[in-house]
Amino acid sequence: MISMESSWPAYIRPDGLLVEWAFDRHAEHQLVVVDEREQVIARAAGVALAWDGDPGHLPDTGWDEALRQCLSDTYAGREFTTLCALEIAVLPGHQSRNLSASVLRAVTDHARRKGFRDVVSPVRPSRKHEHPELPMDEYLASLRPDGLPADPWLRVHVRAGGEVLKVCPASMTISGSLAQWREWTGLPLDTSGPVAVPGALTPLTVSLEHDYAVYVEPNVWVRHRLTGSSL
Repeated sequence: MISMESSWPAYIRPDGLLVEWAFDRHAEHQLVVVDEREQVIARAAGVALAWDGDPGHLPDTGWDEALRQCLSDTYAGREFTTLCALEIAVLPGHQSRNLSASVLRAVTDHARRKGFRDVVSPVRPSRKHEHPELPMDEYLASLRPDGLPADPWLRVHVRAGGEVLKVCPASMTISGSLAQWREWTGLPLDTSGPVAVPGALTPLTVSLEHDYAVYVEPNVWVRHRLTGSSL
């Protein structure tokens, strides 16, 4: 994947080897936007899946499991039906240019050209970190008067024709020693129990007794149907 300054917190650390394998093996589904200086200002990372279209079969361990399923589907030789958009990111400082919607459209256009039936994404709501104590399903219930999601990133998806399917409650799980978490967050982490961490969608669980902390991030499965649509 072409490098770009990440907008994710430092503690979001997917399996590096699996990410590298997936993005190299499915390099055709990695998209970038460059400016006039050929600097990458936005990107989309996707993997192909053999999903049967049943929302109930989208994993509760969204981001992590999508990578594992891609690996399994690839080596089993299953027919790919779906593009899973793992990340759509815009370089900090360029968000006001509506690039996120443009990149999302590029992803769905790309998937349609490749013959996929759907694009699915374990979406990380952009304002959920402001309400880490709120369960994700309650956060999703917050709508604007026009019926669109209050969350800006979910709103972009819905405006583009996306369907909010369900919460994936354990999309990413990141564990580490307290020393690691102190380095990642700059926090003292001197009390056991839930701790609010900047940028986190839910509290970090800290155990002084066992010298570790675990962060379990929920995401939201969103589907964009491609067949018979004109996104």
